[in-house]
Amino acid sequence: MLKISGQGSVATCGGVRRRDFLEVGALGALGLSLPAWAAAKAARKVDPSKDDRNAILIFNLGAPSQLDTWDMKPDAPREIRGPFQPIRTKGAFQISEIFPRHAAVADKFSLVRSCYHTAAAVHDTGHQMMQTGRLFSGGINSPHVGSAAEFLRGRRNELPAHVILPEPMGPTGGNMPHGQDAGFLGKSHDPFVLNADPAKADFRVPDLLPPKNLGEARLDRRKNLRQVVEDATRYFESTETAKLMDESFSLAYRLMTSARARDAFDLTKEPASVRERYGMSRFGQCCLLARRLVEAGVRFVTINTFITVFNEITWDIHGSKPFTSIAGMKDIVAPMYDQGYSALIEDLHQRGLLDRTLVCNLAEFGRTPKVNPAGGRDHWPQCWTVYFAGGGVKGGRAIGKSDEIGGFPAERPVKPSEIAATIYHSLGLDLEAELPGPAGRPFPLVDFGAQPVKELFA
Repeated sequence: MLKISGQGSVATCGGVRRRDFLEVGALGALGLSLPAWAAAKAARKVDPSKDDRNAILIFNLGAPSQLDTWDMKPDAPREIRGPFQPIRTKGAFQISEIFPRHAAVADKFSLVRSCYHTAAAVHDTGHQMMQTGRLFSGGINSPHVGSAAEFLRGRRNELPAHVILPEPMGPTGGNMPHGQDAGFLGKSHDPFVLNADPAKADFRVPDLLPPKNLGEARLDRRKNLRQVVEDATRYFESTETAKLMDESFSLAYRLMTSARARDAFDLTKEPASVRERYGMSRFGQCCLLARRLVEAGVRFVTINTFITVFNEITWDIHGSKPFTSIAGMKDIVAPMYDQGYSALIEDLHQRGLLDRTLVCNLAEFGRTPKVNPAGGRDHWPQCWTVYFAGGGVKGGRAIGKSDEIGGFPAERPVKPSEIAATIYHSLGLDLEAELPGPAGRPFPLVDFGAQPVKELFA
């Protein structure tokens, strides 16, 4: 973070000071990786024919119950099957009655019903693994798949390559990284974070607004002012910190003064009927904003369905307060989620964007096969369902299979590293590509042997 006042000086978190430097809240998120992209392209680590591919990652923080949503077991005992009935869909599978709008677009998405991991059954672990492909260990913080894609592909225009909506994951009961930053790639490849609720009437993007404490120095003079500053700070300009600030300044300035960026984030440009189609919930408006962003050139958008498992109703259906019950999921969570997702898929399809935009719905784990005494289900990483649409995915199918109680994979088990590989595959990234890891050592994009779920694309 950089801080200025009109006539004062500027300080970075490292103590370096420059005068009259533009304040922007997320400079680290605005790094451009053109040299890395050019090198990757030259080494054939990116497929140029898929440069138009995008991704929208919807992360269902809290973890939906597979048995009450996408992998129902109507013939199991009541304490396992739960209270809901399966319904027919436009795909070759059934889902829960609480998602009627999903059923109508099921020909466009495919389920993977056999996802699992063997790490601890805590939220943070699953967040890290499902968004980076790896468990945080040995002090190595792997990058979010969107940050890795940004590093290899670069950005298309002045808009960031990777955006998180509406804000990063908050506390979920652990102390591990959530996997929503660039990790060892460095701050310059962190995603741009909205940090605002697009459903609110006064919605504005903080980092597209001129700083309140700009003083008499006007935004349109900042670029010229920099030359004066640089003449007086040549020694400073020779440092690595300054090089990063120069690049960040340029990118931040371009973002703040970009008509394209303002238009992309401006939901008032959408007809009221379109906004209402998505639903006026935070999640629904994030889905609409994600569509606008990929349309404007953003490569990767991450949507957090919820921010934390505390103090709000989420997928974390333990049953006892402050958590919700299975019935509460039906009444509060499902309608909002069903409307926002189905509108996104329909809208992308109608605009000709779905074929080149992967939409993946992930979660950190599943829920226990047996309903607990409080009327909920607890953490269960042994088996759960994720699903994919667009970006080359063939819809209407269920891949993998769980056992008769939805507790363990019975066919085609899928690990988090394979989910990451699936996303990279859709984006046209070579799974044998390497990233500059800790201490500059080459670090594989995915774990050795990890392959995409190719059945999704066949």
